[in-house]
Amino acid sequence: MAVFMNDTAFLKKGYEISLDKAKLDFDAIYSYLTTTYWAKGMPAEKLKTALENSMCFGLYHNGSQVGLSRVVTDQATFAYLCDVYVLETHRGIGLSKWMMQTILAHPDLQGLRRWSLATADAQGLYSQFGFTRINNPENWMQIHTPYKAD
Repeated sequence: MAVFMNDTAFLKKGYEISLDKAKLDFDAIYSYLTTTYWAKGMPAEKLKTALENSMCFGLYHNGSQVGLSRVVTDQATFAYLCDVYVLETHRGIGLSKWMMQTILAHPDLQGLRRWSLATADAQGLYSQFGFTRINNPENWMQIHTPYKAD
């Protein structure tokens, strides 16, 4: 992974990434996601179920939710990255890169054969972490790590 974000620098500024679902601010997440091109019109119950059944990397500033990344995974072979956002007032300082670095380094997500995601506008971010375009469709990207023969 070519990108290196310094955890300590963000922590000193009051930022934190946590997988503790008890810390998730559902109202803040729902309010943001339902304004996006990928989740507009999502019923609240669907989002609650999605959050309950995913690894949720909440991004917080001084305890307030300012971002999220959700990973749908079996923690053995596959992971789908989705619902990635950082509030506009917190953009431009590398928080999305920090979240990506944190997610990809998580112990439960090591050795996966394939990662995937769909994005209409953030290929530049994800390509820094090894995601590449899938042949079709053009909005999908992947990390494909074939198994090595013994």
